[in-house]
Amino acid sequence: MTILNRNVFGIPTTSIDIKSIYITYPYCIQKFYQQNSGLNEMINMKAGKLLLFLLCFIAISNTVICEAPPTCPADLDGGCGSDDSGEWEGEFFPGIPKIVYEGPKSKNPLAYKWYNANEEILGKNMKDWMRFSVAFWHTFRGTGGDPFGAATKMWPWEDGTNSLAMAKRRMRANFEFLEKLGVDRWCFHDRDIAPDGKTLEESNANLDEIVALAKELQGTKIRPLWGTAQLFMHPRYMHGGATSPEIGVYAYAAAQVKKAIEVTHYLGGENYVFWGGREGYQTLLNTDMERELDHMARFFEAAVAYKKKIGFKGTLLIEPKPQEPTKHQYDWDAATAANFLRKYGLIGEFKLNIECNHATLSGHSCHHELETARINGLLGNIDANTGDPQIGWDTDQFLMDINEATLVMLSVIRNGGLAPGGFNFDAKLRRESTDVEDLFIAHIAGMDTLARGLRNAAKLIEDGSLEELVRKRYQSFDSELGAQIEGGKADFDMLEKKAMEWGEPKVPSGKQELAEMLFQSVM
Repeated sequence: MTILNRNVFGIPTTSIDIKSIYITYPYCIQKFYQQNSGLNEMINMKAGKLLLFLLCFIAISNTVICEAPPTCPADLDGGCGSDDSGEWEGEFFPGIPKIVYEGPKSKNPLAYKWYNANEEILGKNMKDWMRFSVAFWHTFRGTGGDPFGAATKMWPWEDGTNSLAMAKRRMRANFEFLEKLGVDRWCFHDRDIAPDGKTLEESNANLDEIVALAKELQGTKIRPLWGTAQLFMHPRYMHGGATSPEIGVYAYAAAQVKKAIEVTHYLGGENYVFWGGREGYQTLLNTDMERELDHMARFFEAAVAYKKKIGFKGTLLIEPKPQEPTKHQYDWDAATAANFLRKYGLIGEFKLNIECNHATLSGHSCHHELETARINGLLGNIDANTGDPQIGWDTDQFLMDINEATLVMLSVIRNGGLAPGGFNFDAKLRRESTDVEDLFIAHIAGMDTLARGLRNAAKLIEDGSLEELVRKRYQSFDSELGAQIEGGKADFDMLEKKAMEWGEPKVPSGKQELAEMLFQSVM
C-alpha cells in the first residue's frame, strides 16, 4: 500500500510503502501520531483509518515499542537523524569502529598497522612525534569537484546547503570522526566551518555560534592544531588581502584575521597559519611589488601585536607556496619566506608550515624544504600531503611513499619534534573515492605511512652508518684550519698560503650510491 506524502515522516519521496517505513524507520511511527492531522488533510478518512490500523498491527506483531530513536545511520532520507530543533542524533559513521593498532600483519583496512600511539620511539611516544590533525576543509567540505567536472561526493549527512544548521551537523560529524580515528587535533579555515554572512558582523556572529558548539564538543582533550582565515575564495580577495591595492579590502582582511585569531585562541589552538594564496601577482606590468611586500609586512606586524594583546601563546606560521592560484606567490618557498621575515624584522615572531606538495611545485623536494626551514630555526608544522609527479598542480594527495616519509621524519627528529606544531593532513580523497569509509582509510594509510617513516628514520639514526658516512665526508674540516674557517678567522691570505703549501688537493668520492644503499636498507 502506498500513500501520498509531503515529508510527514521527514522522507523526501512522493510515495511510501507502509511496511518499509516500519522496518527501516520504526522511530518515525511516532512522527505519524504527532503529525497525523496533516496527513488526514491529504487522504480520505477511510484510508487514514486503514493506515493507522496497519501501523499499529505491524508494531504489535513485531513487539517493538518506538520510545526513543535508535543509533541511526547518517542518512537524511531516514528522518530519524534529527530532533525537532534540526540537530543531528545518532552516529554519522555507524559502520566504522574506533580505529586501533593491530600490527603489520593485519589485513584489516580499518586498523593501524604501523602507528601505535603510545609506543616509544627515540624517547618519545609516537603520538608526541606526530601530533596528527584532521583538516576540516578537505574532510568535511571536499566535494570531489574539479575544473572539468561537478562534485562527486555528497556525504549522507549533507543537505546541500551552507546553513548554520548544516554547519553544526558537519561539526558534530568532525568530532565523531576524530574520536573514532583516535586523533585529538583538527585544523580549520573560518569560512569552512561557518557560513559567510551578508556583512562582516553577520559573518562573525555565524562563526561565534559554530565555535561555541566546537568548544562544547572538544571537551578537554581535543583542540585545534591551528586555525586560519580564508582570504582567497571571496571575490573581494581577487587581488589578495594583505597585498590588495584597495585599502578597503586590506582593512576587511585585517578584521577577518583578527576574528580568526580570536576564535583560534578561544578554542585553545596551538598555532595560527597564514596561507597567502592570493598574495602575489599575475603580471608585474600593473603591480608595485615593493609596496605590496611592505603592506604584507605591516599586516603581519599588526597580527603579531594583536596576538600579544589578547594573550594568544600559539605560534604564527607562514605556509610557503610558489603559485596557484596566482602566477607568483610572494612566499614562494622556505628560503624566500625566511628572507622576507629577516628583511622586515619578523624572524623571531613566525615559523613556517611546510607543505610537501607546495615544495614540489616550487621545484624542491619536501625534504629540502624541511631542512631549509629547520636549519633556519623556522620549522614549525608540516602539512602532510604529496603531489603526482605527472601533474603540475596542487593535487593534495595523502602521502603514501615510504621513502619520502622516512626523509620527512629524519628532518622532524633532527628538529627535536614539531611541538607545538604537528602533522596536519591537508589532503583530500581522490575524485573517484566516494565511500564514507574512504575518509577513514585515507587517514589511516597516511598515519601509517608517517609512522613507518618514523620507525625507519629511528633505525637509520640508531645504526649510525649513514651519519658516519656524512661525518667522514667533511672530516678535513675537523682540523685547526677548519675550525678557523668555521669560526670566521681564516682570511684569504692565510688560505692562499695553505693552498700553495699543500698543492693540488685530493678529492675523495662522495659515496652517493653507498648512502642510497644505507638508506634503502631500513625500508
